[in-house]
Amino acid sequence: MLIKQLSVFLENKSGRLNEVSKILGDCGINMLAFSVADTSEFGILRLIVSDPERACKVLRDNDFSVNLTEVVCLNCPNEPGALAKALQILSDNQITIAYLYAFSTGDSANVVLKPDQLEECIKVLQEHKMELIEASTLYQI
Repeated sequence: MLIKQLSVFLENKSGRLNEVSKILGDCGINMLAFSVADTSEFGILRLIVSDPERACKVLRDNDFSVNLTEVVCLNCPNEPGALAKALQILSDNQITIAYLYAFSTGDSANVVLKPDQLEECIKVLQEHKMELIEASTLYQI
């Protein structure tokens, strides 16, 4: 149930995000979901890709600072209140979310979560019959 996410540290200058997407595209690695957080000096590109280990190597070979992190991907209905229900369950179980980002595909939404307690998060969501996406399934979307 754990998904590997890349975190790429980017200088805040024109073209850096394009370089990452071009390098990955040239290698046939698909970007499935991503989020960019920025500060005044750098940005953090968090992304789910079709081949995380290979993407990490290719980006490092091109002088990018990259980390692999484990996250959880929750699938929920793409309707009002669905995410709130899942987040309430996690809150009730004292699981803190450092960050999240989401993408929808029709009637369902996939939410990438970085909880403070990965295994406990998975256990709690499964106990409440929440659908988690397997890495092998997500990497093929």
